[in-house]
Amino acid sequence: MNRISVLLADDHRFVRKAFRTILEKEDDLEVVGEAKNGPEAVALAKRLHPALVLMDVTMPLLNGVQATRQILDANPCTRVLMLSIHNDEMYVRESINSGAMGYLLKQTCAPIICTAIREVNKGNMFFSPSVPSHLQKRNEQTK
Repeated sequence: MNRISVLLADDHRFVRKAFRTILEKEDDLEVVGEAKNGPEAVALAKRLHPALVLMDVTMPLLNGVQATRQILDANPCTRVLMLSIHNDEMYVRESINSGAMGYLLKQTCAPIICTAIREVNKGNMFFSPSVPSHLQKRNEQTK
């Protein structure tokens, strides 16, 4: 079985640890690294070439949107799935415009997080159910 390599990027150690714990329970998901800020996420993505980056939108030094652009410039095959506490149209739109393939709220339950990673890894868009439906439809139309 091919495992999906995942880089975790979040400025809160507790959040990274929680996501690592969730993902390590899945046979097909493998955490290959953790970044605590945007520049670290970019550097690790360039070095590790993960299949997917689970990226916090708001991080110090370089936010998740800016880091996503840099990661995708260097590694166009890497997929990015954004994480946020913000269910705000501006954050969703900026994330998708940066090249992210989805947007999850941090309070999303573990099974949906794993499903989102698998779907984005396949090249499908994925949004938390509470992301406004008009944003999901707009992004589906631009695919």
